[in-house]
Order: sequence, then C-alpha cells, then structure tokens
Amino acid sequence: MQKGDYLTTILRSTKTVLTLKDIALLWQDSDTNAARVRLNYYVRRGHLCRVRRGLYSKDKNYNKLELATRIFTPSYISFETVLAKEGLVFQYQTQITVASYLTREIIIDNQTYSYRSIKEPVLINTLGVELSDEISIATKERAFLDTLYINTDYHFDNLRSLNWDKVFSILPIYKNKRMTGTVNKLFKQS
Repeated sequence: MQKGDYLTTILRSTKTVLTLKDIALLWQDSDTNAARVRLNYYVRRGHLCRVRRGLYSKDKNYNKLELATRIFTPSYISFETVLAKEGLVFQYQTQITVASYLTREIIIDNQTYSYRSIKEPVLINTLGVELSDEISIATKERAFLDTLYINTDYHFDNLRSLNWDKVFSILPIYKNKRMTGTVNKLFKQS
C-alpha cells in the first residue's frame, strides 16, 4: 500500500468506528505497532478521532450504537434500548444498554453505555439477534427475553406487539425454568 492510501482506505470504510485490528486488516498489515504509530500521527493531525483506547472514528459523528458493540465483543444492543424503541416500555431511555460477557458502565462523549452480563451460551447464540449496518441488535422478542433473564420482576408497558411464536422459539436457549414460567404467565395475560 502506498503512503497516501492508508488514510483513504479508512475513510472509504463503511464502519464509523474501527478497532486497531479492523484497520490492520484494511491495510493488509500484520505489524500492529507500525499501524499504531501511523494512527497516532493521523489523530495528532486531526484526520481521525480516538474515541477510546484502541477505537478510532473518522469524525465525531460516529454511530453510537456501533461503538457500543465495538467496546466489548461479543456484544449486542438489547434490554431497554430495544424495548423503548419497539414500544414495549414507555420510559425515556438515554443510556444504551448492551448484552455482553461482563457488567460495566462506561461514559464516552456524554453518552452512557450500560453493559449487562449474560451467560456465554446465550450471548453467542445469534437466534433473535440481527446484524444491520455493522450493528448487532436484538429483536424485540430477544430483548424481552434478555430482560426477563436478568430481572426477576420487570414491568412491561405494552406486550401486544410481541410475536409470541418467536418468543417461544427463542426461549429454550436460556434453559431457565423460572423464566419459562414468567413468559407463560405473561403470554396468558396478554
């Protein structure tokens, strides 16, 4: 790759947030130390933004949902972020909630990212998780089940839009009797 092509390659990428590994793959360069030096130069010059250690964006207008799934991987957008977007809860949500392998709360550029831990077999199962525009996001049915999985007593405002066939097809991945009983009870009430 020629000297001027490195930055152009990043700017042409469809991703708004890139990791050091993503950039090394784009540059077809296995020397991550050289890539790190080059990236630091671009950040100092103002051509790229360092969002967090090891995460870069083309500018400050990066996709916050994409960033949320890039900070810790594997992860996907779920819980209240999806529930509020789909109308299952009516409370206003400012934080982005993410299913991950650990529990953390991180603030970047005045945006709170709340990571909630889910068992690995559930986390890596892609049933009910969609990938669109570089973002892994749960369907409303998966977010509903994820929420019931970590909260024993959660109040949903509107369950009419749920596709119960999808809910019952995703439910077995959790292997949780308490949750199965709660879902059956909510199904009968709706």
